[in-house]
Amino acid sequence: MAKRPRSVASRVRAAALLTVGAFAGMVVQAVPASADEVVCGKWVRGAILEKYRSMGGQGSPLGCPTTEELTTPDGRGKYTHFQGGSIYWTSQTGAHPVWGVIRDKWASSGWEGGKLGYPVGDELTNPDQQGKRQEFEGGTFYWHPTRSNGAHAVLGRIGELWGQWGWEGGTFGYPTSDEMSGQKIGGILDSNTGVRQQFEGDRQLLWSPGQSNAYEVCHSECVGYVGYNLTDWVYKTEVYTNLGNGRRSVHVSPTEAGFQDAEDDFEEHWRQVWSNTPYLPNATQAEVNSVGKQLHCHAMYAYEIPGLGRLGGETWDLETWHSDVPWEYAIDPQDVFDHECNWE
Repeated sequence: MAKRPRSVASRVRAAALLTVGAFAGMVVQAVPASADEVVCGKWVRGAILEKYRSMGGQGSPLGCPTTEELTTPDGRGKYTHFQGGSIYWTSQTGAHPVWGVIRDKWASSGWEGGKLGYPVGDELTNPDQQGKRQEFEGGTFYWHPTRSNGAHAVLGRIGELWGQWGWEGGTFGYPTSDEMSGQKIGGILDSNTGVRQQFEGDRQLLWSPGQSNAYEVCHSECVGYVGYNLTDWVYKTEVYTNLGNGRRSVHVSPTEAGFQDAEDDFEEHWRQVWSNTPYLPNATQAEVNSVGKQLHCHAMYAYEIPGLGRLGGETWDLETWHSDVPWEYAIDPQDVFDHECNWE
């Protein structure tokens, strides 16, 4: 994936930066680029002063300093607080101002001691000319005045997946929550735990470290997304990709009406499955055919079998790597009792 300037930083890159900082952290004094200066009764020094002057000094949004230059608790960097924000500096990241909603969120996340680390760039305006973003060592904060429900960090595997879909200008829009731990991620059990993050349009991006009792594609590390369709026949649709072998699967959660009626109109059922869930990217025609036939098989055999439950299952698992078989094989009762809507 092409890297977007000042985009979501990966955990690997963050870990590398933090490791470098741990060894280089003893050298914390910003080397003065120009003489230190007293501003509004406070000393502003070194690289922080240079950055402050480049922004317009007292006439910038930062205004007057409210503290002297201070050393951060981890010993890596320096900072000065101002009326309108702060400037943070380390020898690895340089000096960058942090202010507004993003600064407030960063502060509540533990400042530079949190998982985002230090800022590595200034705040930028997004292409929509309304939203803002700022990259830190461990991820990027995004904010929009009406669409994001505050500022939220996007990072790691979820950040990578979001970037593949076009960041805030793409399919999922802005993040509307922080990352959160959750259950039933990558599988249907409460023990299938992972991370989820809410985005616009009642959609979430998902990450699982991989578990043996999860869906097959999530037996090892996987990422995915879910759309809450809330249609007559489909409650939600999840799509997962295994990060090791690239295999993908779709998991449809029917409503009670879906169990009863979805077999009546295949085209309408298919539409509802994808009504609020992005379709498989770069799907081949063979994958489309296979997934469609598996879906119809599950819907046709969704009735209760005494002592066995629903033959099609409570969640309809559609695996893209299965062959594009003839319709007769996909729905013939004798064959279905053998393959249970999942064939090789």
